[in-house]
Amino acid sequence: MSEARAEIMARLRAALRDVPPDETIEDVPVARDYHRDGTGAGPAQLRDLLAERVADYRATVHRCAADDLAGTVGTILAEHRTSTLLVPHDLPEDWHAGYPGTIYRDSANFPYPLATLDATDTVLTGCAVAIAATGTLVLDAGMAQGRRAISLVPDHHVCVVGADQVVGTVPEALARLDPVRPLTFVAGPSATSDIEFDRVEGVHGPRHLDVVLLS
Repeated sequence: MSEARAEIMARLRAALRDVPPDETIEDVPVARDYHRDGTGAGPAQLRDLLAERVADYRATVHRCAADDLAGTVGTILAEHRTSTLLVPHDLPEDWHAGYPGTIYRDSANFPYPLATLDATDTVLTGCAVAIAATGTLVLDAGMAQGRRAISLVPDHHVCVVGADQVVGTVPEALARLDPVRPLTFVAGPSATSDIEFDRVEGVHGPRHLDVVLLS
């Protein structure tokens, strides 16, 4: 046994010395009195905070009314020169009404081939919840979100966030989510850095993220 491992094991034994041998995890209460709403903000302020934090991650934030969603999405796709658009099978068609390019719908029965995902210009999805304090979007493969692969492989992701989907803190978001679903937490475009802090985007997910925040 190495000296480091022996020291670690000795410290563990010392820490557990006063624990009764028949005690289980369920016998020890866990404090849950942490802040569940640490922002103290109203709905409009939460949306402002979310927009600010999302922009900090180098994502582009667009704010519009629900009636203007199709026009806003159309402008984003035109600026990105999107010729192929991938959407989940249950995404409302009025979200991309008027888009003149090719639209593919992904579903469990007719999944979009993984081999061609990388060649897709843009994916358009909704989300399950958005966290204002951290600027994080959470997808859970629910309504208008599709399977995880379609939001991770294409180079451009457009995500629509409803006004009632914005919460203040992570605990509030977790209270809305089902832990057994496939959860994807998105904090800006995919980015990584090497040991010299050279930032590289698009390695583990979309290089470009546009967030449409509905009022």
